[in-house]
Amino acid sequence: MVDKTETKHNFFPEIGKVVDDTAKPPEVGAVQATTDDDERPMQEIESLCMKCYQQGITRLLLTSIPFFREVIVMSFRCEHCGFQNNEIQSAGTIRPEGTVYTVRILAREDLNRQIVKSETCIVTIPEFELTIPPHRGQLTTVEGLLCDVVTDLSTDQPLRRIENEAAYNKIQQIIDGIREIIASDEDENEESTGRVQRAADKDAPMKPFTVTLDDPAGDSFLEFIGSMADPKWNMRTYHRTRQQNIELGLINPDAEPEPDTQNPDEQLGGGGEGENEEIYIFPGVCSSCGHKSDTLVKKVNIPYFKDILIMSVNCDKCGYRDNEVKSGSAISPLGKKIILKVEDKEDLSRDVLKSESCGLSIPEIDLVLQRGTLGGRFTTLEGILDQVYEELSVKVFNDAKSDDGAFEKFLAKLKAVKAVEHPFTLILDDPLANSYLQNLYAPDPDPNMTIEEYERTWEHNEELGLNDMVVEGYEGDPNLNKEEQKQEAAPS
Repeated sequence: MVDKTETKHNFFPEIGKVVDDTAKPPEVGAVQATTDDDERPMQEIESLCMKCYQQGITRLLLTSIPFFREVIVMSFRCEHCGFQNNEIQSAGTIRPEGTVYTVRILAREDLNRQIVKSETCIVTIPEFELTIPPHRGQLTTVEGLLCDVVTDLSTDQPLRRIENEAAYNKIQQIIDGIREIIASDEDENEESTGRVQRAADKDAPMKPFTVTLDDPAGDSFLEFIGSMADPKWNMRTYHRTRQQNIELGLINPDAEPEPDTQNPDEQLGGGGEGENEEIYIFPGVCSSCGHKSDTLVKKVNIPYFKDILIMSVNCDKCGYRDNEVKSGSAISPLGKKIILKVEDKEDLSRDVLKSESCGLSIPEIDLVLQRGTLGGRFTTLEGILDQVYEELSVKVFNDAKSDDGAFEKFLAKLKAVKAVEHPFTLILDDPLANSYLQNLYAPDPDPNMTIEEYERTWEHNEELGLNDMVVEGYEGDPNLNKEEQKQEAAPS
């Protein structure tokens, strides 16, 4: 009896095994293997060439990429006109969420990282102000992607130099910057095509840069080194917008949107029951693309805490999303410090409300976030750690090569904390006591959580603007002294 699991595995063998088997020379004296189509790792099909309309050959390879999924690699070549094309398609189901992969390229060995780019993927390299729009699927490496960019941009450069010199200069800067990373002098035979060769000196200094793959379909992949704890690599998922679902053909564009999709309370993880009020809509514009976008505001009661205001922006045009929380209650007379001992992954599901006035720290890895960092957030402990990692890695990583890898080691420690590879302590310090961390044992005390209240110092009140706040006699002009106010209040 044939094992179904084994059959499926053989149907989509790992790409590394396919390469090894294909490159392995036949043993001396071995009998020639059968040529049955079922046992060939690659299938060949006659196909019409769209350039010369003659018959070409399409080669299909069904394979699986480790830690990713099953894919179909297709290669077409026409012997008549020389046209060739390579493409990759997903062989699995559509994922429920989109994915964003980010990798920091700090050394030349990082150029060998494998990339699976689907036809719905957007690739960005911020350092070069470069955005590659969705196109055909591709299986390549970071170096191969950069070579393709140089090839594509170089094709029309002579014409741009005549028609639009400003565009020519801008694009030439990008081409020259990429060539400094991947190539030395161009070969004479390759100069016409724009193809470049890899730099011979692997130890030559290289400008660090960032590669980001944003795929609403979740069918793209960017390789990590070793394990998912790779500090240079990060992945996050997100819910697709209605427009993205329409573009992927998942929903009918003429269908009415479900009312629950516009509920900011659900987008941010919920709130209290029974006491929540209606959603208020404030018309505005998207800060990213400038199109009309409403801001949704709702008052929510968090059990065993207080009322908060949740504000949500979701742009259907560009997909920009932003969520923020504000306190909906009076200013607390005392500050509050919440200390949580995190021992297992179950603690990562705790709800967290971090206000704008709250600082966050993890002593075990020397992580300290000052008040105001990340703004107000209502998410889970796992979500807040993901946001901290993403903010630090994106904004600071490019300047980290001068510290002899210290920042890279710090991000590795932060990834270990995100995976709860060892116990750690989370401290939320909020002078306004507007922050909250879910008690899993409520209304009983949480054995792993300690809450300390303290009196704010004068410096705290000064920083928060409380020292200048007038709560009595504010009907008068604050610029007048008390005697002048008394004279104005006295009857004439």
